[in-house]
Amino acid sequence: MTSPTPAKSLGELRNTDYRPVDIRNELRNNLIRDLRQGIQTFPDVIGYDLTVLPQLQHAILSGHDILLLGERGQAKTRLLRSLTNLLDDYIPYIDGCDIFDDPYNPICSRCQSLISENGDHTPIKWLNKRDRYTEKLATPDVSMADLIGDIDPIKVAEGRYLSDEFTIHYGLIPRSNRGIFCINELPDLPERIQVGMFNLMEERDIQVKGYKLQLPVDILVVATANPEDYTNRGRIITPLKDRYGAQIRTHYPENLNDEISIMEQESSRFPDAEAVVSVPRYMKEIIASFTASARNSNDINQRSGVSARISIANYETVIASAMRRSVLQGDVRTAPRISDLDNLVISTSGKIELDTLDDGSENKIIQGLIERSIRSIFTTYFKPEEFDQLLASFEEGLTLESSPEKSSHELVKEVPDLECINYAFSKLETGTQNELRASALEFILEGLYLMQKVNRIASGGSRQYGN
Repeated sequence: MTSPTPAKSLGELRNTDYRPVDIRNELRNNLIRDLRQGIQTFPDVIGYDLTVLPQLQHAILSGHDILLLGERGQAKTRLLRSLTNLLDDYIPYIDGCDIFDDPYNPICSRCQSLISENGDHTPIKWLNKRDRYTEKLATPDVSMADLIGDIDPIKVAEGRYLSDEFTIHYGLIPRSNRGIFCINELPDLPERIQVGMFNLMEERDIQVKGYKLQLPVDILVVATANPEDYTNRGRIITPLKDRYGAQIRTHYPENLNDEISIMEQESSRFPDAEAVVSVPRYMKEIIASFTASARNSNDINQRSGVSARISIANYETVIASAMRRSVLQGDVRTAPRISDLDNLVISTSGKIELDTLDDGSENKIIQGLIERSIRSIFTTYFKPEEFDQLLASFEEGLTLESSPEKSSHELVKEVPDLECINYAFSKLETGTQNELRASALEFILEGLYLMQKVNRIASGGSRQYGN
């Protein structure tokens, strides 16, 4: 259904075109509709169009429970939360029911009694699709009571007998009836609790405490896991893994364009910064290349992964550094520069695990990754011989100094009017804007230094280039 009907009772519902459908068929039918109409079911997920998304669609069309396996920062949780896009906008349920019973096929005794007593006058309400997704982070203290249910002492105090089914307080799983239940970091779930999920995964029912009660819940079970968890913090027991119909492996962005798109999409937005700061394309490429280099570094533990959150945090940091310079210098416009990349140490530290325990090694590794990324991106734009004029000027005694605190106008006016510099400005699309030209100059100077074409003295954030 695309919208709720005015129906407020079971009798009114019978006069509508609503027909109940189980969760797997609901997801499957809506996915087929989206595929036929060319609708993007997962619009905010980048880089998975040819890999993960087809596999996820196969799992949904097969009606399988799903386990997403991958390192941190690979959008596993976002993918599972996006499954709500495939749910109907609203579904009816019996008013007051804790497990959102289907008015046409109630499974709890309370709703069955209510319908038996009231018939078509049984009141109903409508449940939004966003409320049909339940997520639980697996931790060692999770209990069966949390997931399945337990005795509610308040209901007992109200006079109910312990033998009365109505004394039960339902846990997260039955409260996810007719919806999607997700367990994040599944290997962290205690093994005895994993055993307790067998019935749910295979027979599609739950058993609560010592009650002779079985609820055939209609639920799709999904989960996320990190491969490293299988050996370090816990493991998924084999019988439970066997019950997941689909195990899908996620991955990091496979190219810089996807990494940049993720940075731009996920970074925090501030209207004042967007009005002041312009980020050149090559600066975005350097930040994305930094993360890609970290994922291939022998100094970094690759089993724990290098999250896309590093790219996002670093992107936000260079924008913040440029914004600070704008405020201090009173510039109307500004752009991130190479000297701003020194601040990546604070936004990267703690997000990577090193394979070395040497003191101070983290900063050295990060600085090395920054330089490697600058050099890599510089070579995609220029060849050193294109700056022979500038190099000749250095031989004749020219020195240029840059720093994060130096205004764009001051930096640009110190550079001689050379054909090679104007060519570089044109290629980097700076126009006549001083802030973009200042950023381009630092990129050119640092690139030439890393190509060993010019000397550099660095001190307190300032860089002096010359011979």
